[in-house]
Amino acid sequence: MQRYFTLGLCLLLVFAQANISLAHFGMVLPDRSMVMQGDNPDLDLILAFCHPFEQKGMPLARPKKFGAQTGKEKTDLLNTLQETKVLDNQAWKTKFTLKKPGIYAFYFDPQPYWEPAENKYIIHQTKAYVAAFGGEEGWDREVGLKAEIVPLTRPFGLYAGNVFQGVVKFKGKPVAGADVEVEYWNPEKKVAAPNDYFISQVVKTDKNGVFTFAPPQAGWWGFAALTTEKQAVMHPDGKKKDAEYGAVLWVQFTGWPGK
Repeated sequence: MQRYFTLGLCLLLVFAQANISLAHFGMVLPDRSMVMQGDNPDLDLILAFCHPFEQKGMPLARPKKFGAQTGKEKTDLLNTLQETKVLDNQAWKTKFTLKKPGIYAFYFDPQPYWEPAENKYIIHQTKAYVAAFGGEEGWDREVGLKAEIVPLTRPFGLYAGNVFQGVVKFKGKPVAGADVEVEYWNPEKKVAAPNDYFISQVVKTDKNGVFTFAPPQAGWWGFAALTTEKQAVMHPDGKKKDAEYGAVLWVQFTGWPGK
């Protein structure tokens, strides 16, 4: 009896450990979040799907949509994508030349990703901002994604430790009580978490859909606000399956330059 109890306890611990670190993140990562006068105007962008802190990749099929928004103007960039590898998995890359001052929101809408372990699809609608040549207006303009984080804090020119706030929207309406998973893009695994609970930070939105977080480390941080839509996507078995919509936003934070 003791043997079976011990085995069952071990299995529970294994499953608990596995559940701690299952956060997925869509990722659109520019090589910079700010481009100043005189800087190289050519941006390199990577689109991927991964566990950013653990540096574990997953395949990202060619997105349904990929574009850039500046003010009210949208540019379709889907045909500029070239297949590449990120963390040994299918990903996409492109170059974009900044031609005028402004705030550029780069965004993509992925193909639904089937996650058999959770019996649901994952759809992470993802964006990041780049401020160009002194442009300042419009950083809180919505792109119009089904699942979207609208920043309440200017999403560039931020120091590590600054408080960042955003409002989570689904179908255009604020989402109260949504889980927002937060992870650090941890290139080459330079940072080691004390234990698995530290891999994904989690905050909830308030009654107005607003969340607050203060990243402790310079670098890129991803915010993924999760909403489930029942029977959202048709599965090849002929049945509609639930979909986890992630409103994902990537924001770069810089270390304090003083001593």
